[in-house]
Amino acid sequence: MTTSPTTVIETERLILRGLTMDDIDALFALYRNPEVRTYFPEGTLTYDETKEELEWIINVYYVQYGWGLWATIHKPTGAFIGRCGLLPWTIDGSHEVEVAYLLDRAYWGQGLATEAAQAIVQYAFGPLQLTRLICLIDSKNRASQRVAQKIGMTFEKAIVDDKGPALLYSMGHHKQGARDNTGERGIFTYSGNVPRA
Repeated sequence: MTTSPTTVIETERLILRGLTMDDIDALFALYRNPEVRTYFPEGTLTYDETKEELEWIINVYYVQYGWGLWATIHKPTGAFIGRCGLLPWTIDGSHEVEVAYLLDRAYWGQGLATEAAQAIVQYAFGPLQLTRLICLIDSKNRASQRVAQKIGMTFEKAIVDDKGPALLYSMGHHKQGARDNTGERGIFTYSGNVPRA
């Protein structure tokens, strides 16, 4: 039995809510689209791969972290238009949290990815009390690089991990007593250029 989805974030045009297994068909429609998945190292996904990822989001991310990727609903139409949220990573031995955004092609160029990403950043630095966020972006994906810059991130470095090369954009939020990305209480320090909101 699927539980009722919970709204996590609401913006002027979007609702980000918990994913449920009822979202499998809508998510698969996005994941099988080669244009939407152009910059994902694994490319398009099968129905079974999509189901496996959805189960992982629900049963691991939501349970272990209390956050993950969320269904992205277009308020004016009620349509499921993507999945956006937060993803945990370990990069060069450091725990990182990525602001992730993926929208249906029909909704590109309307500022919706930026709107979702800005709200995710506010949620991460606010209620979640995270102190650092990143975006991992394919070097050819100029649109996602612009979204990262619009939300206040700056290019930090190029990386190569088990999924291949990526550009790492980052931003920090210094707050006394805030939690670092491992969930521990601490003070984030960053020696680079940290944009301030």
